[in-house]
Amino acid sequence: MSSQPLRIVVIGGSAAGPKAAAKARRMDEHADITLIQREPDLSMASCGFPYYVGGTFDDRNMLVCTPAGIVRDPAFYGKAKRIHALVRTEATEIDRVAKTVTYRDLPTGEQSTIPYDRLVIATGATPLRPSVPGIELDGVTTLHSMADADALRAVRDEKKATKAVVVGGGLIGFEVCEALRLAGIHTTVIEKTRQILPFLDPDLSKLLENHVRAHGPDIIVGNGVAELLGDNGKLVGVKLDNGTELPCEVAVIAVGVRPNVKLAQAAGIEIGAVGGIRVNEYMQTSDPDIYAVGDCVECTSLVSGKAVRAPYGDLANLQGRVAGQNLVKEGSARFPGIIQSGICKIFDYAVGFTGLSAKDAREAGFDDIETAIISGLDIPGYMSGKLLISKLVADRKTGRILGFQCIGPGDVSKRVAVVAMAIRGTLTVDDMVNADLPYAPPYSLAIDHVISSAQVMDNKLQGRMHGLSASEVKHRVDTGTNCYILDTRSPTEFEETRLGIGETLIPLGALRDRLGELPQDKSREIILYCRISLRGYEGAAILNAYGWHNVKVMEGGVVAWPYAKEK
Repeated sequence: MSSQPLRIVVIGGSAAGPKAAAKARRMDEHADITLIQREPDLSMASCGFPYYVGGTFDDRNMLVCTPAGIVRDPAFYGKAKRIHALVRTEATEIDRVAKTVTYRDLPTGEQSTIPYDRLVIATGATPLRPSVPGIELDGVTTLHSMADADALRAVRDEKKATKAVVVGGGLIGFEVCEALRLAGIHTTVIEKTRQILPFLDPDLSKLLENHVRAHGPDIIVGNGVAELLGDNGKLVGVKLDNGTELPCEVAVIAVGVRPNVKLAQAAGIEIGAVGGIRVNEYMQTSDPDIYAVGDCVECTSLVSGKAVRAPYGDLANLQGRVAGQNLVKEGSARFPGIIQSGICKIFDYAVGFTGLSAKDAREAGFDDIETAIISGLDIPGYMSGKLLISKLVADRKTGRILGFQCIGPGDVSKRVAVVAMAIRGTLTVDDMVNADLPYAPPYSLAIDHVISSAQVMDNKLQGRMHGLSASEVKHRVDTGTNCYILDTRSPTEFEETRLGIGETLIPLGALRDRLGELPQDKSREIILYCRISLRGYEGAAILNAYGWHNVKVMEGGVVAWPYAKEK
């Protein structure tokens, strides 16, 4: 006589929940698996919402279908996976003693109870909405659900708006900004803090700000929303903290999310220090028969060791797979933590990051870090190479790589992925300077951008190069510091573009013959640069050899200068 099938209940049907249910089914053909989903759709590709809104593709079903084009609806789950999927159904209570879940059918209000042996909580997160007057006006929305995506797509298709405001200058905010701009809607991004994209350090964030503005949208930083203005219940404008009023018909709120932990908390499940459900490496909660995955949980940073929240779709799927396997074979799969990697598209730039920014590294207790900003091409110029600008962060004492940020029209994704695995493997700068990465002109330079970044960092750690960021150079100029600024580019480049910060042009090829024109006080600070500062570095080595001993290189060169230029 066969034993009773394992009873598995999964609450939440967006990403992590369906992945856990599907993995459990692959592990146990005979398990009784029920999936409870509040929304009408299942397993939505929510990261694709901005591209549907912007018209990159038009078939809504592509957001909810398999690679073979089959819509993942309850019938699909029932037939293909033998998973009982309940949609428009809300779980209302978990009874840990009786091991039951009570749920309500939303269209009818009818309540039912289902027993479980193992339970998965995948309740996701809720978009934050500022507590300001007018937040409930028609025209104010988020981009978190399929319904949100449908509403914003209708705005695009029916040309319902000419002006929009995006509240929040993070990843989602700028993906929405691009989508609305591509729909022909004039868009303004409002960010309450002093910089956009807070996961970047200011050096790169300012460059992105310039890039977005060049494509049409406006950006307002250091100013929040005081009120959403309405007329007959419809949004007509936004009033900022400083009193400025911006007319608009649409406002998309993108200021972050809060983990949905109410159901778990009511059941007495432990909530962690940063507000998510606390889980171990097996995705188990404080109740060993209850697992939690996705945006509702906390993760451990493998760089800092601290608890963090990371509401990303890829991590939700990874966690779901681990939980699904452990539902059937307890302790057989681990999710040890994250390094916090991400990437987004902003017009023709990619913006990628992994590990810790310089700011985050200091806040995490790394009190002696070094950074290196590098500009260059992703592949050779003769192969139509495109620009990359990156910032590497390392621990000065150990050389351990802590973080990496990369922006530009070039292949950012590849470089971020390489450094992400270096961080995951706790590699050092020394490990990366001779990394054996694949090379061919269609895909890379002979010395790839990542290796070049490590080599620049190595030069700094070994004292062969002393660098300054563009912001540090700008501060010296603005405060009248007694420094000598040397542009080592060619006269042609100088005529095409120049910074206008009191620089002197001496091309690198002429530098040795014109040493007499330099300050004869060899302790005076000299700052060199070129387009990407390779020639600046070579020029600095020449000056050091001839006795100047306060020589700096402006890292990243002209292309990494985010401020106004003379020409």
